[in-house]
Amino acid sequence: MLTGLNVAVIGGDARQLEVIRKLTELDTKLFLIGFDQLDHGFTGATKVKMDEVPFQEIDAIILPIPGTNQEGIVETVFSNEEVILTEELINQTPSHCTIYSGISNSYLDNLVQSTNKKLVQLFKRDDVAIYNSIPTVEGTLMMVIQHTDITIHGSTVAVLGLGRVGMSVARTFSALGAKVKVGARDTADLARITEMGLEPFHIDHLKDKVTDIDVCINTIPAMIVTAKVISNMPAHTLIVDLASKPGGTDFRYAEKRGIKALLAPGLPGIVAPKTAGQIVANVLTQLLNELKIDGKGLSS
Repeated sequence: MLTGLNVAVIGGDARQLEVIRKLTELDTKLFLIGFDQLDHGFTGATKVKMDEVPFQEIDAIILPIPGTNQEGIVETVFSNEEVILTEELINQTPSHCTIYSGISNSYLDNLVQSTNKKLVQLFKRDDVAIYNSIPTVEGTLMMVIQHTDITIHGSTVAVLGLGRVGMSVARTFSALGAKVKVGARDTADLARITEMGLEPFHIDHLKDKVTDIDVCINTIPAMIVTAKVISNMPAHTLIVDLASKPGGTDFRYAEKRGIKALLAPGLPGIVAPKTAGQIVANVLTQLLNELKIDGKGLSS
């Protein structure tokens, strides 16, 4: 149980509803900011405006997966009000107050540094990333089926990167009968690709490995699918970029060449928000319980 913890949930999409539901079940006292248009009521949760939050009593702040933008604005799907996270507000919180976000940016990094607060990026955790790879793969399959006129079985697919998402994507497309080649840099990754029964290649040779592909799936958050690479792809190739914004594809050149390129970060929240929310909620429960014991000094 999380009795005795005061938590501010600021903004977010449908995934946050699962977080709110889980935390209210555990008797957390919640202050919801950016949810004024939400019809659903949660026992133990109070909808408030930013200036109504008793920040001096807040033990934890939960932000949406994207955190804030570079101006400190928090995305609020369930409200039309602009919500801004400022240094002045964070300075009011107790020293043990911890901020939880999916990812971060320079604004959020500077904010926690200037206020001497701890920031936990959930998507940097292996468990969250691996669990999230499941709905990401399903969403990728959906996009490939929708935007091609061939079956996955028998197609040639290039997967760029063998991280937690890349590995799941490569394995699934191979299981469905695609001929999968995987690009990586690390020699251990290249060995793992071979062990998986897939075709490995060094990412430096990407330009020469795309001449016969039907689908290119990028998971590397760097400009990797360049104009030179795209110019070597067949005209019918579909590019699905799963890397965080702005992706790793030259979308301007892809459009110029007539190749369909789709930027698709955050697929779990789009194709399976309930499952994606439950993944975040379960990890947050564990982290907040640790905060309750170590930070606030309350027994579980």
